[in-house]
Amino acid sequence: MPKILPATGGDVVEIILADHRWFEEALRELRDVRSDRSAVLADLATVLIAHAEAEESKVYPMLRRKDAIDADEVEHSEHEHDEGNAALLALMEVDDTGSEKFSENLHELSEALTHHLDEEERDVLNPARTDVSEETRRNLGDAFAEERARLIESGCGHITNVRKIVESA
Repeated sequence: MPKILPATGGDVVEIILADHRWFEEALRELRDVRSDRSAVLADLATVLIAHAEAEESKVYPMLRRKDAIDADEVEHSEHEHDEGNAALLALMEVDDTGSEKFSENLHELSEALTHHLDEEERDVLNPARTDVSEETRRNLGDAFAEERARLIESGCGHITNVRKIVESA
């Protein structure tokens, strides 16, 4: 099972990419019938919610102010977060992790998440690398990591919170 990455500062692009690779590993673990799927899903829910919420509150607004991304890219990324959160909730609501329904919902989450990671890396992170100074990326990384850690500590991945996020989208 992938260990939840500690929230340390640094270049925001590198921190986000590290989370993305962690998400991919968690999805591989969830596909493995021998893994503790409930535990992996709980960790994935926590990190995924914290990651998305920290991006929306700290990263996207700053990249928008620095003209690295435009309003349409922000809206598109937030929409994809909403889709991923809905797919996450649907998976969390399946009681039997060995069921066909779990596999189907895992496939839906995997598709939504993989699509978003690919687009975000191309359309958000690449401009952040080229259009934003290293100092700004480091400051943004610190702010992102701090917010991510605060959210993880708050239990943001609990199903009641995920349900609330999905309902308010």
